Amino acid sequence: MNPTLHPPQTDVAVERIGRAGVITLNRPAALNALTLPMIRQIRAALDAHVADAAVQLVVIHSAISKAFCAGGDMRRIRELSLAGAFDEIASFFGEEYALNAAIAECPKPYVALIDGIAMGGGLGLSIHGRHRVVTEHAMLAMPETAIGFIPDVGASHFLSQLEPAIGIWLALSGARIDAAEALAVGLATQHTSRDRLPALLAALADDAAGSVEDVLQRAAEPIDDEATLAKLRRRAAGFDAPQLADVLAHWRAAAGSEALMAFSPAALAQTFDLLRAARGKSLRECLALEFEASMRAVRHPDFVEGTRAVLVDKDRQPRWQA
Repeated sequence: MNPTLHPPQTDVAVERIGRAGVITLNRPAALNALTLPMIRQIRAALDAHVADAAVQLVVIHSAISKAFCAGGDMRRIRELSLAGAFDEIASFFGEEYALNAAIAECPKPYVALIDGIAMGGGLGLSIHGRHRVVTEHAMLAMPETAIGFIPDVGASHFLSQLEPAIGIWLALSGARIDAAEALAVGLATQHTSRDRLPALLAALADDAAGSVEDVLQRAAEPIDDEATLAKLRRRAAGFDAPQLADVLAHWRAAAGSEALMAFSPAALAQTFDLLRAARGKSLRECLALEFEASMRAVRHPDFVEGTRAVLVDKDRQPRWQA
């Protein structure tokens, strides 16, 4: 094992174990919510692993069982928005989205071990990789519309590639999906139980264990996704309507008018337009769209209010701009 590039007590630990370049997220107090220094550390680690001829694959995982990564540190983005520090916000999003693209374009197998909560930026660190392993404790979501923001980190790309109703439903509602559901829609590539992850990581690092694909296949556990996909289609019914007003009318009829009060009307409109604009576009094109949309969103009053209601005061009673 090579010496770690960053000390283990830091938010991001980096090391080579056998043939595997390993990136460990370790900010437990914030459920591994990403800061700009963390984004830079992960990007430096990814670049180092790609450049190292001894590294045959990259593995990213969490040091804590509760979360893989709960997303970007939106409390900090709120503080910057209130201070008018939009250049710093642009640096955060610009470098985060560049990392998302680098993960998608990684020339070596990139394996994300998704155990626990994975939301927002956590999906940006995992879904773009070649292999996405989910455990029975995995929970995936893009809940940005509840804080007056838009699904970013390439979500407009990977959600627009799903069945239209399911993609729009996940983007607008921030619905949480489990391991079986993530597999059913294609966001995950396999299921492996939490208690088998240490053995999986050891086998991935072992030159004698076979190819990365063979190691992963041996660790994959069957999970029923036929009934699961049908259930998701029922939950997402009506979300593929051509106009947002029709989607909201269907949603209101199914869930009640109070259900929609948790979401920013401005963010819902921006998200609906973003997902439609993303169809057929490359990831880099989608990230460019998201950067513009994100910078507009953080200047909107609903972002400051939504993050207050969900992340700061946590009263869950946002007062959206009419």
